[in-house]
Amino acid sequence: MQYLLLLASEPDVDDFAPGTEEFDAYMARWMDYSQQLVDSGAMRGGEALMPVDTATTVTLSEGTSSIVDGPFAETKEVIGGYYVIDVDTLDDALAWAAKIPMSRGSVEVRAIMPTPGPGEAES
Repeated sequence: MQYLLLLASEPDVDDFAPGTEEFDAYMARWMDYSQQLVDSGAMRGGEALMPVDTATTVTLSEGTSSIVDGPFAETKEVIGGYYVIDVDTLDDALAWAAKIPMSRGSVEVRAIMPTPGPGEAES
């Protein structure tokens, strides 16, 4: 089963300047975590996201749309990235989520709904 690990934290948590020892150590923890996922065979994808001030939200309502700069919700936490993993059970996905090297924040774990691709019949 595939799961999405959606990473959220306050915008300035772990905000180290690139090129500093702190930043290099921080990034090394993320690279190590990602490599563990690859080595286990669970990694299916994932990316870090650009800062929240680069976000644009398209809101849809009954056939009309509106575009607003910034994230959709007014919250303290912002989505900073995600992983897509393929593991046997929810418990396995939760174990991977618990290892994510964020200082503070949350990881939403959601099963990905299997859907047929173009030209594939549903089974």
